[in-house]
Amino acid sequence: MDVYDRLNVPRIINGNATLTVLGGSIIPPEVAAAMADAGRYFVDMDELQEKAGQRLAQLTRNEAAYVSNGAATGLTLAAAACMAGTDPDKREQLPNTTGMKNQVIVHKAGRVQYDFAIRQAGAKLVEIGEDHGTSPDDLKRAINADTAAIFYFHIPTRMDVQLPMQQAVDIARQHDLPLIVDAAAQLPPMENLWRFTEMGADLALFSGGKGLCGPQASGLVLGRKDLIRACAFHASPRPFLGRPMKVGKEEIVGLLAAVERYVQLDHDQIMQDYEDQVQYVIDACSAPPRLTARRDFPSEAGQPMPRAEVILDPDHVDLSRDDVLNQLRRGDPAISLAPAGPRSIYVNPQSLEPGEARIIVDRIKQIVGA
Repeated sequence: MDVYDRLNVPRIINGNATLTVLGGSIIPPEVAAAMADAGRYFVDMDELQEKAGQRLAQLTRNEAAYVSNGAATGLTLAAAACMAGTDPDKREQLPNTTGMKNQVIVHKAGRVQYDFAIRQAGAKLVEIGEDHGTSPDDLKRAINADTAAIFYFHIPTRMDVQLPMQQAVDIARQHDLPLIVDAAAQLPPMENLWRFTEMGADLALFSGGKGLCGPQASGLVLGRKDLIRACAFHASPRPFLGRPMKVGKEEIVGLLAAVERYVQLDHDQIMQDYEDQVQYVIDACSAPPRLTARRDFPSEAGQPMPRAEVILDPDHVDLSRDDVLNQLRRGDPAISLAPAGPRSIYVNPQSLEPGEARIIVDRIKQIVGA
């Protein structure tokens, strides 16, 4: 009997995505082993962060790196670093930003709920552009004496209505402003670990518990050494803004192990495995008149990965899409899939373990009587 059985918490087959609400991703054995090893000893946390950061920077082709307590903490610490730097008086004042440069520019079309983490540091968000697009002049007009930084939420499906990042980088350089990229879910492709900073972004932020398959309570901050140092300045173990966002030695070592593993993976083979699983779902769910299926691309967060869309025929399936999703979730085993169109659901291979695609298909066909 494992821990979830003892707690009477059902395990879930996750064909949805690497969602925080479902625990992110499955930690590989070597990452779990590194975390267990880290938990056996006391260490100086600042020294561990520094040494792990040096190794992470080397692995990701960046100047510096820092392990945060999730990507959202990276947003908070990056905002604090841009507004207060390494000034101890300003650090103690946060989140009160009176007297500081405290405006952070974001695209109206790129807003996400997670930008609360920036506001949590005391920043005031300034929107630029419209839902249909943004011009260089929109950004230039928004910059003033109180501007602390420009933040991008990198969502591939929304990038065409945001100012091209290279143009924004050039404008940021002209005004000596840092540009921060939140790319929490943008792995794969692996090259994103260095692509944004090579383009000129000053920091790029990633979730440790999504594509990297590291600890769920970890995030990766990559980029300029002085800004990384300022992020650490505001973070635990110091008793200021970042203290409640503590990252443990287990998460630091675990994320390092996850990145070491990730950069050695055969990503072409992984993508082929995803394609094979998607094709299996398509073939197995081609069961007219009740079901049809097709390949969908890209994934829910815009990553370059396929997923299968299973379509319920309205003339032969009385159940609604949500009825099917609810029955999957309440079944044994419980299965989480994402809604697609009004009569369709997605099966995402990224978060599936071997053999689970077959279980999902069998349950869908059982529910709709195919």
